[in-house]
Amino acid sequence: MYPGFRGMRHGAPSGRGRPARVFLTPEQWYFFYAMRATQQLKYALYGVFDLAYNGGDGPVTLQEIGDRQGIPTRYLEQIFQRLRRAGLVRSKRGPGGGYLLASPAHEISVADVVIGVQGALLCMAEGGEDEGPATPAFVWDEISEGLRQALAARSIADLCREAEQRGVERADERPLMYEI
Repeated sequence: MYPGFRGMRHGAPSGRGRPARVFLTPEQWYFFYAMRATQQLKYALYGVFDLAYNGGDGPVTLQEIGDRQGIPTRYLEQIFQRLRRAGLVRSKRGPGGGYLLASPAHEISVADVVIGVQGALLCMAEGGEDEGPATPAFVWDEISEGLRQALAARSIADLCREAEQRGVERADERPLMYEI
């Protein structure tokens, strides 16, 4: 069981009526947690997944995403601003507005979302006093590259396909609007 994903094992449904959120292989989960995924990063991944899985062709409001994923809307606003600046989502203003993916889901990787929110895959503290001339600092380059490869290997479309295979329900059609 992976901490922080409340009853989910490798993205399997929790059994509490909640949809599974994100599907990664055990190796990818290891890297995801080895880098200490922040709540903001998890919410960003949930939000982009929900946008791709339930968005269809039209814009989706952050309120809808927040309700489905159990994420506060005000927090999603901050996250989606970062994702918009990173070029992963675009917004549409006005009535019927919301957010859309800026590219097809198969062109957006988990690594893109991580970088869009955090700015880097692996954040390292700059040199410290404990680093001597014989320190194997090169190991961090190898870890960073392995992490990049693992997260770049899964696109948002892959997550959506896996969700469908696992029977994760899609959101109902948009509610009908009645005008009087």
